[in-house]
Amino acid sequence: MTAERPSLSFLPDPADPVDKWADDDKPREECGVFGVFGTEDAAVLTALGLHGLQHRGQEGCGIVSFDGARFHHERHLGLVGEHFSGADVPKRLPGQSAIGHTRYATQGGTILRNVQPLFADLALGGFAIGHNGNLTNARELRERLVEEGAIFQSTSDTECILQLIARSRRAKVVDRFVDALHDLQGAYALVCLTNHMMIGARDPVGIRPLVLGERNGAPILASETCALDMIGARFVRTIEPGEVLVATRTLNGEIKLESHFPFPRRKARPCLFEFVYFARPDSVVDGRSVYEIRKRMGMRLAEETGVDADVIIPVPDSGVPAAMGYAKQSGIPYELGIIRSHYAGRTFIQPKQEIRALGVRLKHAANRAMIAGKRVVLVDDSIVRGTTSQKIVQMVREAGAKEVHFRSASPPIKHPDFYGIDMPSQDQLMAAQMSLEDMRKTLLVDTLGFLSVDGLYWAMGEAARNADNPQFTDHAFTGDYPTPLRDLNADRASKEFQLSLLAEEAAE
Repeated sequence: MTAERPSLSFLPDPADPVDKWADDDKPREECGVFGVFGTEDAAVLTALGLHGLQHRGQEGCGIVSFDGARFHHERHLGLVGEHFSGADVPKRLPGQSAIGHTRYATQGGTILRNVQPLFADLALGGFAIGHNGNLTNARELRERLVEEGAIFQSTSDTECILQLIARSRRAKVVDRFVDALHDLQGAYALVCLTNHMMIGARDPVGIRPLVLGERNGAPILASETCALDMIGARFVRTIEPGEVLVATRTLNGEIKLESHFPFPRRKARPCLFEFVYFARPDSVVDGRSVYEIRKRMGMRLAEETGVDADVIIPVPDSGVPAAMGYAKQSGIPYELGIIRSHYAGRTFIQPKQEIRALGVRLKHAANRAMIAGKRVVLVDDSIVRGTTSQKIVQMVREAGAKEVHFRSASPPIKHPDFYGIDMPSQDQLMAAQMSLEDMRKTLLVDTLGFLSVDGLYWAMGEAARNADNPQFTDHAFTGDYPTPLRDLNADRASKEFQLSLLAEEAAE
């Protein structure tokens, strides 16, 4: 998936719809992938799996199925349940194998041609692909392919992979796929479907997650284990960094799995933001319970930034596990002082400034009985721009809080992402532009505290961060970008190129 276009100003445009700015303190994951091979009603299982991954992308979704003779392909704008919940799904998308994808949209506008899975008829048969991540050499690849005569139908960097596969001179599909992988730089978790096989692949350091499951003998690939739980599948294992997993059916009808490791084995560096924010709390990512890690983040946060208070209140929903850990460690009572509405309209437009200013209350309401007259500690997972945090604080003060202390269960975010996270550029990141004291004043809180980098590593089960060989992808906090990339200037050029494509897309 191509990185999404960030807002062009530090503060949101008040004329924008609420769904574009009410959650602007949260970076957005680009997408989720899912695939199942060799079972009845594969498209139905894929749709259910995508429901489990809906948090990873809420603006577009698609499914490709194969019935043994032909491929069936549907892509839509909107939520999975809006398009793939009807009883007619097995008729629309027949077959015993299917892959699916759920995607976030660009802020400049969504167009159907970028919704995945992408599909192409190649010399060796049909090929469908879903991609979670971002190719940082997309500009170089696209320019080279266009010079060679390639015609692109989307602005997605994923299409570069299809083009590379089509141009490979290798005899077998898997070899062509591996050939293409050698040209890629950046982050990717891929799920692909051909006439005879399902393929899964993860980048050499495992930045984006991918897991293998099994249901009644059918192998399943998914971004997170929560998608396996959704369909009653058994978790088998995590796809290893640099692994290419191939599922095929033998002549006697049995399904065979083969693993290939076409790259030199390297130390894994999974993305810390999966644990901080993106992954669902009930998922297990790279062998770690997301829920337990977020509670540990809160516990360490209380140790590092403890303050006298009467109540610990999470900013829902992402701050809940950390707030529970903070309360447990501090001994201060935990209460639901902010109630989140899950029914706020996604395109609610406010016509007047005084109404627009109330936009955050569409999704959050203060529980006055738990706040009035009390010293409150608000716990959230992170602060990006700070605008929503500021509105939450204002709402809590108006509910009668005696003091408001804000705590972030992750370190300050000071650097942008180039690996598939829709994160603002550095000049839009609050912690990159302000000192801690300036941030405190801007947020209008009595005290402000962040989890330390070593504290985050402790929550992940590490004694501390290894500065010479970091255990995780943590560049948003440290500026230390993983090594699959050529250099930071190339990354910036790639992202600028992708943003220019997205600007063209929005203009259409």
